[in-house]
Amino acid sequence: MSSNLATKLREGTKKAHTMAENVGFVKCFLKGVVEKNSYRKLVANLYFVYSAMEEEMERHKQHPIISKVTFPELNRKASLEEDLYFYYGTNWREQVAPSAAGQAYLNRIREVSNTAPELLVGHFYTRYLGDLSGGQILKGIAQRAMNLADGNGTAFYEFDSIPDEKAFKVKYRQAMDELPIDEATADRIVNEANDAFGMNMKMFNELEGNLIKAIGQMLFNTLTRKRTRGATELATAE
Repeated sequence: MSSNLATKLREGTKKAHTMAENVGFVKCFLKGVVEKNSYRKLVANLYFVYSAMEEEMERHKQHPIISKVTFPELNRKASLEEDLYFYYGTNWREQVAPSAAGQAYLNRIREVSNTAPELLVGHFYTRYLGDLSGGQILKGIAQRAMNLADGNGTAFYEFDSIPDEKAFKVKYRQAMDELPIDEATADRIVNEANDAFGMNMKMFNELEGNLIKAIGQMLFNTLTRKRTRGATELATAE
């Protein structure tokens, strides 16, 4: 039984993907303007989001659907802890908390996990496949923009347990296509993935104030003027 879920997700989230890449913070990032304070706040939010996703994934590891798309080699919580240690120091746990948008995002992950765990697949797709696809591009940008030595502050983008990312993406999409779900469930998962894109956009939007403060309104306006089809969107389509 094939649900064609991977194709449905790719086609069904294209618009959301483009919208996410046109959020000011992301456009500046893709153009090489990354400000450390706003970036580390993003890392903190991602830490809480991935902690929630990975706890719920573990909780449902016997679930007939979740178990099929659980790949521990994708887990990001430990690498985000490494990055938070780099940005905030040894007492980083006392310094970080989810923002309002981050909290809303992780509340949704918990809610879905309790009421309709199969919809978590939409969250996994939005984050993990995006990380794998655009990760190397974003890592390079972050290193150059913040003048980071290799391995410092960019552990999030390192998938040490996945030597061949392209082959892994094929395996991941195949696992999604083989999920024992009907058409209606597949559509609900696509809707949830679109909602997840929206929640990510809200997290990015929150960071714009910090970024504008650091680089100035004029430069921000110049960098974000034109609508673009971003590099990571092209990578996800591979």
